[in-house]
Amino acid sequence: MKLVAFYAPMKAPDSPTPSGDREIARLTLRALSEAGFRPELVSRLRSREPCGSAEAQARLVAEAEAEIERLKRVWEHAPPALWFTYHCYWKAPDLIGPALARHFGIPYVISEAIYSERRNTGPWADFARRAHAALEAADVLYWTTARDLPGLAETARPGQLRELPPFIDPGPEPVAPPPSPPGAGPRLLTVAMMRKGDKLHSYARLAETLRHLASPWSLTVVGAGPAEAEVRTLFNGMEGITFHGQEDDPARMRRLYESHDVFVWPGVGEGFGMVFLEAQAAGLPAICDNHSGPATVVPHRPLPDPADPGALAAAIAALPHDAAARAATRAHVLARHGLDAAAQSLRLQLGELIT
Repeated sequence: MKLVAFYAPMKAPDSPTPSGDREIARLTLRALSEAGFRPELVSRLRSREPCGSAEAQARLVAEAEAEIERLKRVWEHAPPALWFTYHCYWKAPDLIGPALARHFGIPYVISEAIYSERRNTGPWADFARRAHAALEAADVLYWTTARDLPGLAETARPGQLRELPPFIDPGPEPVAPPPSPPGAGPRLLTVAMMRKGDKLHSYARLAETLRHLASPWSLTVVGAGPAEAEVRTLFNGMEGITFHGQEDDPARMRRLYESHDVFVWPGVGEGFGMVFLEAQAAGLPAICDNHSGPATVVPHRPLPDPADPGALAAAIAALPHDAAARAATRAHVLARHGLDAAAQSLRLQLGELIT
């Protein structure tokens, strides 16, 4: 099997801190392995610099130069067949891969690349320039959401851009949900961290939506975080809401997906939202507002207008969640967003690069 050097500047896949980025990095390693390659995590240097500090960025550049020299020595007689970087943008550029790919004459690939011209000025200007240089050096740029595509199209060469839809391990066939009590209405589920910013804005939109949704209904909220008090306040006076708290057990989380009727999350500011894929893999139909990130993975059309107070409530009421709808939801994930689908795409496209 061909050795593929894998690097995630944002966060290494074996980081002890959970996050969506870590999960996607782990899934990408699995997809590369299932595609028939031998992926190896080659550096744990985290280049993410969140504060716009020129000094911190200079330190990271120096650390990257040391990593480059180390890997040159490691691979002096047996370099990898390809370098694969997951996630590269102005706050977390790939400071290592381009130099090593050039030194060893191997293909260089970036998935979930992001480019924004407006970041070329300001406190991250140097990192933005380095991220752009990495994008220019890449043989292939994989884009995952429509939100990122316009920026990449501004800078990409013809044939450089390829789509790699967000993907997930769909797990086993889901079990059917328990029967709903007569007259109980749809059992809604939300899974999201409770923090200020976009998450809190989504919770506010969700609370507004429930006020437009005809009773009866019930909602289970899975999540916790520093804005929990503010989130709970948004739902004051509403009956039928259960705050489950944070759920870290994947098996219990899967049962929660399987035992509800509709997954609902407005999706303000989401890159795409791994929870939408998790819900649909469990056969749970999902709905969100019309935001370009989650619209990539939620097949319902048309998606509700975020500016319309009652649009999301109407979509929830109209979304089918019978056995046929649940089967179609699962099939959508398997066909477009499953781990096998991603592995097949990588096998074909990366195989063309490796001689």
